[in-house]
Amino acid sequence: MIELRDITLAFGDRELMRGASATMRRGELVALLGRNGTGKSTLLRAIASLGRVQGGDVVIDGKPLADITSQELARKVAFVNTERVDVEALTAFDLVAIGRAPYTDWMGRLGEEDRAIVERSLRLAGVENLMWRNVETLSDGECQRVMIARALAQQTDAILLDEPTSFLDLPNRYELCMLLQRLAHEQNKCILFSTHELDIALTLADSIALVDTPNLVYMPTREMVASGHIERLFNSDYISFDPDSHSIRLHR
Repeated sequence: MIELRDITLAFGDRELMRGASATMRRGELVALLGRNGTGKSTLLRAIASLGRVQGGDVVIDGKPLADITSQELARKVAFVNTERVDVEALTAFDLVAIGRAPYTDWMGRLGEEDRAIVERSLRLAGVENLMWRNVETLSDGECQRVMIARALAQQTDAILLDEPTSFLDLPNRYELCMLLQRLAHEQNKCILFSTHELDIALTLADSIALVDTPNLVYMPTREMVASGHIERLFNSDYISFDPDSHSIRLHR
């Protein structure tokens, strides 16, 4: 689904990644981890064609990103950033309906099928009860779920999320990531999200993409924990792997 081939990324004169390669598939929740300023957001934006790579290729469904039109990409990859959308008199339904833009006419008119997809997306995200609420009245957690519903309305195989748990309290962080896990598994989506929540990522994600500048290490979650990469990078002694039960243990 999403393949990184020998990617080099930089921010200004600073090299963030070099020779980064990974293959992320449908039906998997992938957590993107790394210390602050290591290029997690830069990588997500590069995959979404909102930024550029200095070397290598991003490949979507076997096709290099450079050969994919913006219209085609909008039907393949949805991007959810951390910025809250507060537009006066815009309902949750209206916001989610924006996700149908790649499929509607130039005036953005919704047909019956489009409306049905918007309503289904709200339902899948667990916010169908907020359909006619104005966006500015929603809590941060509710607004983030509505943004995920908008991504679902795009009907893409891949969804990228940049720090989706920012500004949420702990229960809402966990519930949101459980939603992402369910969508990846039940809707066969490739979902990649950046986060600083190590415990949530290691508990719920199928695989980990770890930015260890200038390298990107990509492994199934249990293999990543067993490898010791996370303990070394974060200098953490609360993560361990039990080889007998093949389980991750978090020590607080």
